[in-house]
Amino acid sequence: MRYDPSTSILAGMDTTVLRARLLQMQQDYLDLMAGRKVQSAQYTQGDGSKAVVFTKATIGQLAMAIRQLQAQLGIVCSPRRAIGVRFG
Repeated sequence: MRYDPSTSILAGMDTTVLRARLLQMQQDYLDLMAGRKVQSAQYTQGDGSKAVVFTKATIGQLAMAIRQLQAQLGIVCSPRRAIGVRFG
């Protein structure tokens, strides 16, 4: 089954927004691979202490989302099928 951008959940979104999100997701992927993604942070301000918690997406889920954005933008098509060799 081929990917159809017109029936995708991302259909109708501005390509500028999709491209910006793709760049951010690719950077997140690299940060996650390098172990630089923050999962929780606490800090103190003048009015008290604050905490922020980020959920960590799995590498596979993030890679799948990146591939979907790339397909929506026409950057990559569906993966190539294996080339078969026939003798005879």
